[in-house]
Amino acid sequence: MPEFDVRPASGLAPATEEVIASFTDYAGAQHLVDRMSDEGFPVEHVRIVGDDVRTVEQVTGRLTLGRAAGAGAASGAWFGLLIGLLLGLFSVGPGWLWLVLVSVLIGAVWGAVFGYVAHWSTRGRRDFTSTFALEARRYDVLVDAPHAAEASRYRMS
Repeated sequence: MPEFDVRPASGLAPATEEVIASFTDYAGAQHLVDRMSDEGFPVEHVRIVGDDVRTVEQVTGRLTLGRAAGAGAASGAWFGLLIGLLLGLFSVGPGWLWLVLVSVLIGAVWGAVFGYVAHWSTRGRRDFTSTFALEARRYDVLVDAPHAAEASRYRMS
């Protein structure tokens, strides 16, 4: 298996880092780094590192054949609008509006058909909608060792 060189672009070995603060949520770590930036600290020497990262899937609702067809119709309509506008560039007179409208309609119909068929073909194996996110149990704010003493004044203030 090949080994990868992970040195910075400057060719120097990475500096050691010190943890100046830990947070249970990303917003806290982001707030600290933002405050450091606002007060003039050279934030290019700061990293936010998430520890114990996991994926979280939030179920947002039930997916029916009708909802799948509706989502497909919406996507198809957007695609039809794009195609209609591109083709409309080459039309003369008021006919371009009809071209755009027909393209949106055709896109919506085909999108609905494809959305319906795609969901129907799963045979009920995934009848829900969801969103995915990465989440860490802890977020550490690390600073390069030469700047750690200066950064430590931001810990509690």
